[in-house]
Amino acid sequence: MIAGQVFSRHGFKKTTMEEIARALRMGKSSVYYYFRSKEEIFEAVVLHEANVLRNELTAAIKSVESPVDKMRNYVFVRMKSLEKLSNYYNTIFDRNLDHFDFIEKIRARYDREELAILRLILYLGVRRKVFRIENSEYTALAVQTALKGLEVPLFWQKKELNIEMRLNAILDVLFYGILQ
Repeated sequence: MIAGQVFSRHGFKKTTMEEIARALRMGKSSVYYYFRSKEEIFEAVVLHEANVLRNELTAAIKSVESPVDKMRNYVFVRMKSLEKLSNYYNTIFDRNLDHFDFIEKIRARYDREELAILRLILYLGVRRKVFRIENSEYTALAVQTALKGLEVPLFWQKKELNIEMRLNAILDVLFYGILQ
């Protein structure tokens, strides 16, 4: 999505309708015919990226059989996709965008969908006797919290680019714990 590239390059605040129109090779009035405001365009971009993420995660989970592989694929695809989908990522985590009503709805939906996916993977693992979990709701919340905790070092402090080592380490703790 072309408008998404403009927002990614300049950020929401610094992006202008003129830049969006220029990138789309349209007149500004033509853009206003389809969208009432820059916020409405940004919302469309974010919803598009949310669908891209959802489709990538669904494909990653369906591509493997074992619950361990489903969780591993989910974690890797989630983290790598969020890095690519910068507008969606910024919407979920940038507190400077809090004043837009649609942002909180998108954040809440993202959290609900992620917890549902994690609960499903965990349920499948318990049913197949691969995971031993006492409370799937709390376990899904713990996994979600751990993943969110990894986002800052992975995306904002790009000093170390070996994402796979960090993700494998968190998965090792998840699957095997820290007790001997």
